[in-house]
Amino acid sequence: MDILNSWISAINDVLWSYILIIMLLGCAIWFTFKTRFVQFRMIKEMIKLLGDSTEKTKNGEKHISSFQAFAVSLASRVGTGNLAGVATAIAVGGPGAVFWMWIIALLGASSAFVESTLAQLYKRRGKDSFIGGPAYYMERGLGLRWMGVFFAVLISITFGFAFNSVQSNTICAAWEGAFGFDHRIIGGILTVLTILIIFGGIQRIAKVSSIIVPVMALGYVTLALGIVLFNIGKLPAVLELIINNAFGWEQAI
Repeated sequence: MDILNSWISAINDVLWSYILIIMLLGCAIWFTFKTRFVQFRMIKEMIKLLGDSTEKTKNGEKHISSFQAFAVSLASRVGTGNLAGVATAIAVGGPGAVFWMWIIALLGASSAFVESTLAQLYKRRGKDSFIGGPAYYMERGLGLRWMGVFFAVLISITFGFAFNSVQSNTICAAWEGAFGFDHRIIGGILTVLTILIIFGGIQRIAKVSSIIVPVMALGYVTLALGIVLFNIGKLPAVLELIINNAFGWEQAI
């Protein structure tokens, strides 16, 4: 087991340190220029589209609104990584790491746009709604069915066992530490709620997300703004510290 863990750790270090980060950042820069800075150019259109159709049905088809689609997407982007990931980056790279997170976030928005566009281009009609995603555009766009199947298997294992375990463990530990609730009870409640939501299909997931995610995001932003406002006098010095410490290999990496 120790040998297996060391192998996994070594492979993970190579992938994240030398391959994935370089490829992801390279793609983000490429997409930004090829789309003519779509993440900035189309901000007005993005806001406008959030108010589009809500659950229209045509010929028995079920749809979700643009806002519900946005909420489902946002649910996967606001979470543990925004908290623990940022704290880890600052601890390792110093305050200058914040600057590079800003840059990468702005560039990475183009990757998110391209990813979502490909999902729309290569989606398929399912039983009650459309289905799509990376596995489908690997199969239909690249013509590599084996890659799509391989991705589907890996992502199912990742979300089904790894991500869910981390998130549910964090929730249970937080409830137990803050309020003294037995983690087994919280885990059981989470499981039941998850089953009820997921087996309702994308429509139920979208409905729940459109209620929970805005509250979650609003709470997240309000807390962050509150911290900034309570320390507003230190803000100029913080920004100066970030910029002054931004330019160096350690901070960027």
